[in-house]
Amino acid sequence: MLGKKMRWCTVSNPEKRKCAELAKALVAVLPPAALSAGGRLSCIRAPSTTDCIDRIRANRADIVTLDAGEVYSAVKQFGLVTIAKEIYSGGGCILSVAVVRNSSLDIRSLQGLRSCHSGVRWTAGWSLPLGFLLSRNYLSWSKEQSLSQDVSTFFSASCVPGAAAMAPSLCSLCQGLKSFTRQKNHHCETSHSEPFYNSHGALRCLRSGVGDVAFVDHLALESIQGSDRDEFRLLCTDGTQAPLSHYRNCNLGRGPGGGTVTRLNSRKMASKFLVTVQRLFGQRGRERRRFQLFNSSSFGENDLLFKDLTDKLAVLPEDVDVSQVLGLDYVALLKGLGHEGAWSSLEDSVVRWCCISHAEQKKCEQWALNIKSDPLVCVRAVSMRDCIEKMKRDEVDAVSLDATHSFIAGKCGLVPVVTEYYELPSVVGVAVAKRSSRNVFMGNLGGRRSCLGHMYSPAGWLLPYRHTLSLEHNSSSPCDPNQVYNDVFWKGCLPGSEGNLCKVCLGGTGEAATKRCSDNHNERYYGNMGALRCLVGDASGESYGDVAFLEQHNLLANILGQIIKIQ
Repeated sequence: MLGKKMRWCTVSNPEKRKCAELAKALVAVLPPAALSAGGRLSCIRAPSTTDCIDRIRANRADIVTLDAGEVYSAVKQFGLVTIAKEIYSGGGCILSVAVVRNSSLDIRSLQGLRSCHSGVRWTAGWSLPLGFLLSRNYLSWSKEQSLSQDVSTFFSASCVPGAAAMAPSLCSLCQGLKSFTRQKNHHCETSHSEPFYNSHGALRCLRSGVGDVAFVDHLALESIQGSDRDEFRLLCTDGTQAPLSHYRNCNLGRGPGGGTVTRLNSRKMASKFLVTVQRLFGQRGRERRRFQLFNSSSFGENDLLFKDLTDKLAVLPEDVDVSQVLGLDYVALLKGLGHEGAWSSLEDSVVRWCCISHAEQKKCEQWALNIKSDPLVCVRAVSMRDCIEKMKRDEVDAVSLDATHSFIAGKCGLVPVVTEYYELPSVVGVAVAKRSSRNVFMGNLGGRRSCLGHMYSPAGWLLPYRHTLSLEHNSSSPCDPNQVYNDVFWKGCLPGSEGNLCKVCLGGTGEAATKRCSDNHNERYYGNMGALRCLVGDASGESYGDVAFLEQHNLLANILGQIIKIQ
């Protein structure tokens, strides 16, 4: 690696000049040994960000900063890796805003207008606004053709840099120089050579009167200063307008900011390079008087190399997945919009179902053999929580969860697609004891043996502790269900827990062999049926629980079924 240079891909002459100044600054402040170890920089000029991705993939460049939508394509479609993300004063996210000059317009009446967008598949200029318009049915997408085709007929004319190959009419308002020579064509390119490129360019499109509405990120609003701000308004989701300063409450959605990508085999060197340049020339860099990494004002353009309002770069660990970098809800949006790189042909035809036990996997495999729609693949996990983690890492696509785990999944950015429907409108939790146990009743459960379904189950874990289980132990903290159950019960089976609340559990045998108290169906006393088995007992007549907490579904039939099995 001696003498190896980092090759930064730039998309305009101003950006290349800023890159060259950074290279000079590095030579001026770094000792020769540090320069030889990877501190040198060379600047590559490419026609567009798409070309930059191609060049990095072909080892003709090493590094570039992209919009989050392009980051996803670069990683999923072209095999690049994300090494850093931009962090702004308000965090790592941007807000998509719709800006107009006409006071009579509202978000519901955009059809037939002229639109200005920061870039195709870009977060603030494409994905978030189109996702919003589709969700409200303001924009229709037949899915018999690409979304870009329907967008091109929704607006009367547009400038969407990067969309030339998708729908030429989406470039009709763009102002870049046209040429049949690839290197000289700047029309509708994702490059500063296209005057209406990025959020600042989309605002330029609006301010010049070429467009009626501009879809940009909230950071670009800072460029509109003084009395000019009174000329523009934001379109809010409720059909009203608001001043530019109200972007926190008047926006079309939140998404991830920009990210820096490289090849897998350049990850370590590129990450080290970014750490070095930020330490020297970042907002708190010791050499920032010589060069400012996040300032482009002296080069005649905005957002060169990085967004000018970047506060710092968060250099990412090696094992982080792009879904974690960008956010699962954002990735789900890209998939829903048919974003290039969001699905491979295999992913598009296979649903990966998460199973938490041997029995559940067998049922899934039988389902897969008989299904007539998209192929089904059954993926094994050890618990519902494990399934949530796998879905966050994009290792599975679907899982059936109870209400509590669905809530947890929602906090992790996952979304429900279907709910189970029972005879009763919601889950009813019941406490069941044998008729022969006449001294077992609510308020007198202290010192008893409990059968509790599993950790986080609504009827077996979430609901019981809210009631007076034992008058003797009523002072137990109501905030920690496990502490309540440990205080009240002598022992029990609560799969997924530990200590005394695992002593009644049996584990599994045969193909479902597992350690005692596992948080899945391999534990014989797991779930509603498991809690019932724990209470009913075995063929010898011995019962291992005094009270079972479970859901009401088919309760009598299930009890009879268990009794018949042990007779």
